[in-house]
Amino acid sequence: MGRIKKKGEAGNAKNYITRTQAVKKLQISLPDFRKLCIWKGIFPREPRNRKKASKSSTASTTFYYAKDIQYLLHEPLLQKFREQKVLEKKISRALGRGDVSDASRLERNAARPEKTGKPRYTLDHVIRERYPTFVDAVRDLDDCLSMLFLFANLPSTSTVPAKMIARCERLCLEFQHYLIVSQSLRKSFLSIKGIYYQANIQGEDVLWLVPYKFNQRVVGDVDFRIMGTFVEFYMTLLGFVNFRLYTSIGLKYPPKFDQAKDDAAGELGAFRIEGNLATAVSNEAPAQLTNGDEAAGPDPKTQAEVNKLIKEMREVDVDGERGEANADKDEAPTDAIDKFEPAAPGGDILPQPSYSGSEPESLFKNCTFYLSRETPRQPLEFILRAFGCKRIGWDAVLGEGAYTTNERDPSITHQIVDRPVIQAVTEEDGNGEDNQTSQKLSSNQRMPGRIYVQPQWVWDSINDGELKRPDLYAPGAQLPPHLSPFVQNTQGAYDPTIPLEEQQTEGEALEDSEEELDEDEADADENDDSLAVKKMESGADSMDIAQSDDDDDEDGNDDTFGGFSDEEKAADESEDEEQAAELQYQRELEAELTGKPIKQTPLNPQTKAKVEARKRLAKQAKEEAEELERAKGMLSKKKRKLFEQMQYTNNKKSAEDQKLREKRRKLEKQKAKGKA
Repeated sequence: MGRIKKKGEAGNAKNYITRTQAVKKLQISLPDFRKLCIWKGIFPREPRNRKKASKSSTASTTFYYAKDIQYLLHEPLLQKFREQKVLEKKISRALGRGDVSDASRLERNAARPEKTGKPRYTLDHVIRERYPTFVDAVRDLDDCLSMLFLFANLPSTSTVPAKMIARCERLCLEFQHYLIVSQSLRKSFLSIKGIYYQANIQGEDVLWLVPYKFNQRVVGDVDFRIMGTFVEFYMTLLGFVNFRLYTSIGLKYPPKFDQAKDDAAGELGAFRIEGNLATAVSNEAPAQLTNGDEAAGPDPKTQAEVNKLIKEMREVDVDGERGEANADKDEAPTDAIDKFEPAAPGGDILPQPSYSGSEPESLFKNCTFYLSRETPRQPLEFILRAFGCKRIGWDAVLGEGAYTTNERDPSITHQIVDRPVIQAVTEEDGNGEDNQTSQKLSSNQRMPGRIYVQPQWVWDSINDGELKRPDLYAPGAQLPPHLSPFVQNTQGAYDPTIPLEEQQTEGEALEDSEEELDEDEADADENDDSLAVKKMESGADSMDIAQSDDDDDEDGNDDTFGGFSDEEKAADESEDEEQAAELQYQRELEAELTGKPIKQTPLNPQTKAKVEARKRLAKQAKEEAEELERAKGMLSKKKRKLFEQMQYTNNKKSAEDQKLREKRRKLEKQKAKGKA
């Protein structure tokens, strides 16, 4: 007879533990337990059988692995939490006794991060445990950066202290400086939520979201305590990552920080990036000896003679080396790029390589930008510097750190504006400009030789890897669509970059042409009606004139109205042409029943083409449906169900693409009417 198992000692009851039991076992409060689970990466689990996992009669809602809770028993942070709890009890006991001096002494000895700035504990060991390699930390930067950039833009409240916001902002600016120096930024996209950025850090693509610089309103239905726990962990993580990234490219960390410039909204300009000692020494010239003797080195004359001999030896033909060199020159490589062609017809089409004379990282290297004060300075400055621009100016009201604050500086090549075009106004009163506006241009003035573009030009240029045409992004111009660079267009789906005529189906093209013809006929009818009205008015005038004559002149009036009846017939021709096709079809049916030959009636060429196109499309659709039914009949039941599900999904996508094409067709028609 086997050993009888007791309830709660094996199976789900042993593998799982409820949250209440875990808190009692660890002897900490529930908020501290939440913090510990977030920092250690422990999350609730769902057992297969809740009834067997629960040891009590009441229904438990949250379960954890018992091994995870056992692992937390050895966590050093538990001791910190317990010490803090003991200290709070001592302070409350002293206040209960009325001993204020003893309570104040205990409070001074306590670690108050909101007052002293010194943390009660550090999460360094947790970072090392959760990320054993640096690549693991880089892969987990997406949520980290999005959360820290979000908190850097929040106002300070009781739940979000000001020191936390300042530290988040400083860590984010340090990370941006690394992207600028290493030129790791690749793409960016303006969305409703904020600005998406993508960077390639040591071979790993990192994508994060930065909110716009608006005044945020903190609502009460958001639990900032839980978010603050994540932020506390992410601040430690980004500090480790920044240190590793800075030291990997030979920079000192942390960079020097100027508090005065930061208070003046310097942001990126408040940091001074410096190389470490080894890099600084290698870039400096060799130092002189302290005793006045010359530094150890070759004689300049001797070195010049040696260089001359080496040059002559390279020019001498030794064992046909010069001939080989000439042959190599003749077979110089061309600038042609290999193309990736499919091995078989109908194979996958690979993205073709494109040749670019300049690297994308130095896209704005030869440009000098000036940012108007209505443009978003922070994202523009970051993107321009990350892609090689060294000279960026802006208005003095936007903060410190500008290359120039003079809008009339002749060295500026591009100016980014986001204000509507205002008609120039000439002022006869020649009042002199004051000192505040002496270096500024009025809203309707333009500097000759300078390119004026809207902010979207910067984003589209970096996403495409080339400078876009500035005339398409001129102030007041209708901007091209700003598409996400993170979405890859699938074959057959709607693509807004391709003209509508190249991707619409044959049926949509036929309907579009019919609509255009109907609109043209309607316009012709309107023109005919207007002509008829004019003729009727002229006829009425002639009748007024003829009232003084005899009644025998009525035949002349009948001639004028005869012309009006001809115009009325011409207006009805379009309706007759539309009904001609239906009448022809009825005649064919009658001829089949009676056996008589079909009476052919002449049709309009346009109507005839429509009828033939409809017949061709109907025949093609019928053949495709029959072929599909035959193919489905040869499949098994399981595969037929799968095929029908795939067909349903494809039809749904096709319907969505058709709606997008119809929407674009309407917009293009509205634009065409507006231009006309």
